[in-house]
Amino acid sequence: MGWNDYYGYKPYVPVAQRRARAAQEAARRARKGEKLSPVTIEGRTIASTFWGKAWCTNLESYSDFANRLPRGRTYVRNGSVIDLKIEKGRIKALVYGSELYEIQIDIDPLPKARWEALKKQCAGQIASLVELLQGRLSKGVMERVTDRKDGLFPAPSEIEMQCSCPDYAGMCKHLAAVLYGIGNRFDSSPELLFLLRGVDHLELIEQAIPAAPSEAGRGSPAIASEDLGDIFGIEVDAGPDPAHRPSAAEKTPRKKAARAAVAAKPGDTKPAAKPKAAANTKATAKPKATTEKTVATEKKAAAKPKTKSPRKRG
Repeated sequence: MGWNDYYGYKPYVPVAQRRARAAQEAARRARKGEKLSPVTIEGRTIASTFWGKAWCTNLESYSDFANRLPRGRTYVRNGSVIDLKIEKGRIKALVYGSELYEIQIDIDPLPKARWEALKKQCAGQIASLVELLQGRLSKGVMERVTDRKDGLFPAPSEIEMQCSCPDYAGMCKHLAAVLYGIGNRFDSSPELLFLLRGVDHLELIEQAIPAAPSEAGRGSPAIASEDLGDIFGIEVDAGPDPAHRPSAAEKTPRKKAARAAVAAKPGDTKPAAKPKAAANTKATAKPKATTEKTVATEKKAAAKPKTKSPRKRG
């Protein structure tokens, strides 16, 4: 009987063989209609953005996890985490080691008092959703949101972990791989951290509205055009100045506004169309006044005494 058999551990499986088995398992589940979300690491860097790095740094700062984390880094880098899903207060994952293991990690929601205090501390310092999610924050804000005691990241006492492997340690290498995989997932979807802790990241933006109403608009988080251009690699038209109040001409349809603009030009002959039409009317009325019937009527009117009409008074 070998050492592994005596302690209930599975025999070691080489990395190449684990990868092949993981790919086969993923393909089998895909044929059944199950959609997997594997953790894919390019190179040796597990996380490259503010939120991903901050998560991993916080993870490594706890002595409770120190012994098992190195094996976890190896597992997540070689593609062993074939599925990782983050939801409110829970992470579910599949990790391929000697065989396929199921992982569940439950994380306590962020205490309400801590969340309210964090929002007050960040009030007016986070101007846009893009700035928050990209981690382009001031040093003071970064220190607050990543603080071990009062920030967003959970302490070991707030984490409950389960793995179906025979390793009964508090954290096996499969759990460590998943915890690192979470940091990698925050690179592309940092809002998942707020979902995991059961808080709404938009509330941090709302705190900035009283301090910067021109950026926040009508009570909604502002995303600057240049920020959108940076994210999606496109040129975005900034549009009209939000401080500018459009005139009545600007609010009319384009055709009417164009006609109004033409009519307003000095020296333009087109606006004279209306007076010309009026002159023509008078010209056509003059011959009618020369008819015999009209002359007779005018003579009778001249013979009567003139009286004041009350309609013309005032």
